[in-house]
Amino acid sequence: MASWLCHNCCPLEVKRRPPPSLPEIQQALVTMGDKPDSCSGSREWIGTFEASLVLDYFYDVPCKVVHVRGGGAELEHVAVEELHQHFDKHGSPVMMGGDRDNSSKGILGVCTGDEGSYLLVVDPHYYGGQLEKTELQRRGWVAWKRVSSLDQSSFYNLCMPQTAKKGT
Repeated sequence: MASWLCHNCCPLEVKRRPPPSLPEIQQALVTMGDKPDSCSGSREWIGTFEASLVLDYFYDVPCKVVHVRGGGAELEHVAVEELHQHFDKHGSPVMMGGDRDNSSKGILGVCTGDEGSYLLVVDPHYYGGQLEKTELQRRGWVAWKRVSSLDQSSFYNLCMPQTAKKGT
């Protein structure tokens, strides 16, 4: 998300700064008072809420955090209402994380049709060199996922960077 902000909507002086490293993120959370000193250098989980704090801290981009109590109809509603509005207005990627479904997801798009809503999901855990988009899809790093296929008993948090209106 930080990389997207650097390339798409930050002032020139911010663009020159690479996305923060994990130690920089941990130290920022300690400095803000969100985490204790023991967080620095630890393997402590950084979730959706912390991502919103970090984006505001490093890039001066506030985030809307949407909590979805459970999958199913509530998540479908958020996909139809919140995500469509977010991508229309801001265009920035969305971070999604949950409890039972604790695999973070980068959401790059949403599509709703007769058979329900789908999320364009990129797995933020990818590492390695650049791959062609077809290879990323073939290996499962990028895929359209039906909202109803997500864990129905998991809560989800979505971090939506509130960037300037697209095209401005």
